[in-house]
Amino acid sequence: MSVLRLVLAAASLAVTAAALAQPSGSGSGPSSAASRPNAAAAPAASQPGAPSLDFEFFKARIEPIFTTKRNGNARCVSCHDSGTPMRLKPLPDGAAIWNDEDSRANFEVVRARIVPGNPDESRLLRHPLAEDAGGDPHHDGGKHWTSKNDPEWQTLAAWVRGATLGSAPTPTELHARIVQTNSAGDNVHIIDPATNKVVGTVTGIEVGHGAGAAPDGSRIYVSNEADSTLDVVDARTLRVTSKIPLSGHPNNISVSHDGKRVYVAIRETDGVVDVVDTAALQRVKSIPIKGAGHNTYVTPDGRYVVAGSVAGKSLTVIDQKTEQVAWAMDFDLGVRPLAFEANKDGSTKRVFVQLTDYNGFAVVDFATHKELRRIELPKIAAGKKPVLEGGNTSHGMAVTADNSKLIVNSRLNSAVYVYSLPDLKLLGAVDVGVAPDWVTLTPDGKTAYVANAGSNSVSVVDMTALHEFTRIPVGQVPKRNVSAMLP
Repeated sequence: MSVLRLVLAAASLAVTAAALAQPSGSGSGPSSAASRPNAAAAPAASQPGAPSLDFEFFKARIEPIFTTKRNGNARCVSCHDSGTPMRLKPLPDGAAIWNDEDSRANFEVVRARIVPGNPDESRLLRHPLAEDAGGDPHHDGGKHWTSKNDPEWQTLAAWVRGATLGSAPTPTELHARIVQTNSAGDNVHIIDPATNKVVGTVTGIEVGHGAGAAPDGSRIYVSNEADSTLDVVDARTLRVTSKIPLSGHPNNISVSHDGKRVYVAIRETDGVVDVVDTAALQRVKSIPIKGAGHNTYVTPDGRYVVAGSVAGKSLTVIDQKTEQVAWAMDFDLGVRPLAFEANKDGSTKRVFVQLTDYNGFAVVDFATHKELRRIELPKIAAGKKPVLEGGNTSHGMAVTADNSKLIVNSRLNSAVYVYSLPDLKLLGAVDVGVAPDWVTLTPDGKTAYVANAGSNSVSVVDMTALHEFTRIPVGQVPKRNVSAMLP
């Protein structure tokens, strides 16, 4: 053997020995050097030209993984805010995420477990991964991912490879989805309107009321009546990542067009609309309205937030920019769901208002704040059994995106009625499941999804042919639903 070959062989053995001496875990396994009390985790060496780790991506996409509750597992933050070498900053009481200062500290702690550009050599990705999928043999925090195909693992891998919020591959493509809450259950169903099948389930949200989605498809928001929180769901994994405390018992929600705010109707004696900042993930203010809040909506042009109150028999219009009340309107009956017709310039033309114990709706001119007329729905068909319990006689309505049709539920009749716009002529009726309580439309307005609270199903209605062509089984007492673009 030449002298040169001997030198190269010795160097190779030295590199191999040094690599074997490095701890292989993320710091919580008993055999890891980093698990010893005074062991400091040194950053793994980066390869020349390795990508940098983006802090904004870390804060927006990686930190929520640490706060996510997975079935059968403790949350990462439950162990890693004390007693482990990978020690995250404790979350302040009532906070859903960390502030920037604490996130920066977390970033420095976590980057020590990363080899930039190489997910498979990064302890953060290996340690909670199942061993048969390429993970480490043991992790005191358990195994969170059974495969590298898990969306959380893929998100971590994208960050390690240098992803930023502007360049991140998730989500690269969005699809229309129907988000269906189940008011007497503990889950939320995701329906694909292309197949009319449930393609995903969010678990762990008891008495889910309203739902909404971030415009970029990254999150789903659900008001949780059991916990009086706004629950934040990662749209890729369908796992709850944060629970934001609210000022009281929530009802329905709406999301601003830019995705920066969620508006939550609070159904307490002194009614308010809670305003949640989606960057900070915290309630930043509560806007007083007349009477307990029931539903909130953002107008088609995004300029106003409109809240209805059953007890207050009122409709309150809030300027979205200033978040101050612009005007309010009183009715003789409680205000239930609303729908909006837009002018050609996108501004709001008319509001259609369902009222307590009225099987129909009122028509309101938005500019003058005046009620123009009331339209009563047709009488129930002979021999058909009316639904007299469980909710308002008429509950749930929607306007197609082209402002050509209005669809209106009748719980009393277990039917929906379709009117032409702007003349409000009845085009036809469609029998659906028992006690339809809410309705949403696909973005093209061709299909309606009607939540049947009395038969635990969603009716799918063709808005052109005016017939129900299928029913989709969902959870217990489905009520509110929303259309969203999700990955």
